[in-house]
Amino acid sequence: MTSPLEPPSPPAHRISVVVPVYGGATTLGEVVSELEPWTDEFTTAAGHRAVVTEVLLVHDHGPDDSPTVMRTLAEKYSWVRTLWLSRNYGQHAATLAGMASSGGDWVVTMDEDGQHDPAYLGDLLDVAMAEQVAVVYAQPTNPPPHGALRNAASRGAKRVIEIALGGTDTSKYQSYRLVLGEIARSTAAFAGAGVYLDVALGWVAGEAGTAPVRSRQELGRESGYSTRRLLSHFWRMVLSSGTRGLRTVSFLGVTLAVVGAVFALALAVMRIAGNSLPAGWTSTIVVLLLTSGAILFSLGIIAEYVGVAVNMAMGKPAYLMVSDPDAGPLGRRPTRP
Repeated sequence: MTSPLEPPSPPAHRISVVVPVYGGATTLGEVVSELEPWTDEFTTAAGHRAVVTEVLLVHDHGPDDSPTVMRTLAEKYSWVRTLWLSRNYGQHAATLAGMASSGGDWVVTMDEDGQHDPAYLGDLLDVAMAEQVAVVYAQPTNPPPHGALRNAASRGAKRVIEIALGGTDTSKYQSYRLVLGEIARSTAAFAGAGVYLDVALGWVAGEAGTAPVRSRQELGRESGYSTRRLLSHFWRMVLSSGTRGLRTVSFLGVTLAVVGAVFALALAVMRIAGNSLPAGWTSTIVVLLLTSGAILFSLGIIAEYVGVAVNMAMGKPAYLMVSDPDAGPLGRRPTRP
């Protein structure tokens, strides 16, 4: 029994775990079972009381039988909730849908492949409380299990965003993250179609913290990200990082204009000095290729920005949640005698 002079013990931190599901038929069961021990109240290394109150599985219309596994897990565990999107929107949109439906003080996002270890939940919370930050990313201390080429490409892409587009410290970005609940739900409310989730969080959450973790091998399945999807992921980050890309277009135009002026001056000096000029076909073709390529590249970037703005103006949603298809008209199958 506590003394009347002692302050009351603060309530435990309630954690909602969001797992976007695309191809988790073989891995999702183990991921959820690993979360089960954390649904009982636990104490972090820094003494904070916490408990996982819900696990939200967001179906993003993958190619396997994940829906059956999701329904089975929801029946088995009272703290598992299933969310259903109307079609495939991508990992970030599915994560936003889960955030919007969460109710915890904190939201943790995890992949479905088992690479993220729930044992670090307490560490993420301790960093958030110690540094008083609203977002904490799990920072792997070992190379991600994706191969040297993909890991190098990922680091290079994030570095490009930092330098060329003036973004935040994108090296922190990871899909294993802890977000303050009200920040997560507010971000899900305002984020438009095609937004890069971590960029949107940076708009409102400020500086993010990091907690060291050790990445695990995926649970016996290949990554669901093809080269095309990874490039699409990178381009979404570019378009979400503000209008610095349009400034790059202007800089490119000025640079080419200066190069053209210098080239013209050099030709004029050569003519005055009495030097014979080359036939000209090679230099003409090179200049045409450079300028036309720069023009098309610039128009392409502008068109991408216009496309994003048009989609938002037309009201294209970042995601749309529906009921379980099996529980509605789509699930009414004829019974065979």
